Amino acid sequence: MYGSSAAAQKAKRRTHSRPEISDEQKQEIKEAFELFDTDKDGCIDYHELKVAMRALGFDLKKAEVLKLLRDNDKTGHGLMEFEAFARTMSEKLLERDPLEDLQRAFRLFDDDHTGKISLRNLRRVAKEIGDRLEDDELQAMIDEFDLDQDGEISEQEFYAIMRDDV
Repeated sequence: MYGSSAAAQKAKRRTHSRPEISDEQKQEIKEAFELFDTDKDGCIDYHELKVAMRALGFDLKKAEVLKLLRDNDKTGHGLMEFEAFARTMSEKLLERDPLEDLQRAFRLFDDDHTGKISLRNLRRVAKEIGDRLEDDELQAMIDEFDLDQDGEISEQEFYAIMRDDV
């Protein structure tokens, strides 16, 4: 009885020690593959792989993409199947630094490099994504998260928003 309990605890520790990506991330990987598997043959070539990876936020150099393709090409035809793509993208997502992702996201808003997100920055992003929000709605968003009350969102305030710390 003691032996089986110890084995169960060891197995439980093993399953908890390996981080996994979220169901949402798994769905994003699946959607990226399906979107760029243009001929719907269940495989992607170099160009499809490069674009699918870019859609998931990975902008690799040609040599890196070719190496990934070679390392995961079961058929020798320069193609990657979905299972290999999902495994590779899962590993890449787990290697990602969350702070680096937040910094990159902040820079997308802060196109004038002031270190703050202004109403103008927020208006531009809303327009780019096709969101038809009025200035008073955008300003209300800023006001809600503007902890130092300077009328703009600082990088630290942005991180707090994204981490749900506010």
